[in-house]
Amino acid sequence: MLQIRKSAERGHADHGWLNSYHTFSFAEYFDPQQMGFSALRVINEDRVQPGEGFPTHGHRDMEIISYVLDGALQHKDSLGTGSVIRPGDVQRMSAGSGVRHSEFNASAEQPVHFLQIWLQPNQLGGAPGYQQQHFTPAELSGRLRLIAAPDGRDGAVTLRQDACIYATRLNGEQGVTHVVPAGRRAYLHVARGSVQLNGVSLVAGDGARIEHATTLHLGAGTNAEALLFDLP
Repeated sequence: MLQIRKSAERGHADHGWLNSYHTFSFAEYFDPQQMGFSALRVINEDRVQPGEGFPTHGHRDMEIISYVLDGALQHKDSLGTGSVIRPGDVQRMSAGSGVRHSEFNASAEQPVHFLQIWLQPNQLGGAPGYQQQHFTPAELSGRLRLIAAPDGRDGAVTLRQDACIYATRLNGEQGVTHVVPAGRRAYLHVARGSVQLNGVSLVAGDGARIEHATTLHLGAGTNAEALLFDLP
């Protein structure tokens, strides 16, 4: 069963310096029917103006993934980490028992466009942690590239949850297939372009909840980039 959530149905907040779309309830946007899906709690599509960003603030008990689409995001945290996240980079911050961090547009001239993703961990507490990996366009083109997994296999960042995240780029006749194991669910988020999921057309910002389906096929992409979540 596919349940489609169109881009225009998402929550929206425009603060001038930040233009944000919320797939699930977040901040001032609240919808009791959109509180997350399985362990997936947040998908925010953020555009931050040059030189602006999120000042230092705290989190705990959440797996936070940043996935940059365009521009560059500057990260600093209470673990002593300082980095710049660019397209192709996947950042994972395990908030654990508590961490403080800031995220700013690293450019004084160009906006940064990125996805901020939160997953609930399978255990509360624990030491916070940070990890960043780079994936080339060739690694994502025409395939589902594992970018996050509980065991960190194949160069993926490590999650404290029984969930996997795959990224793909599809164009023209390229297609990929994913088999959802029995008893598990999946969620697809289209980051850009357009693509078909089991024959259903989706465009940037659209999402799909997937339950009781065994085989997923993504194809007929037009400059498409998408994230597929395999969830408990």
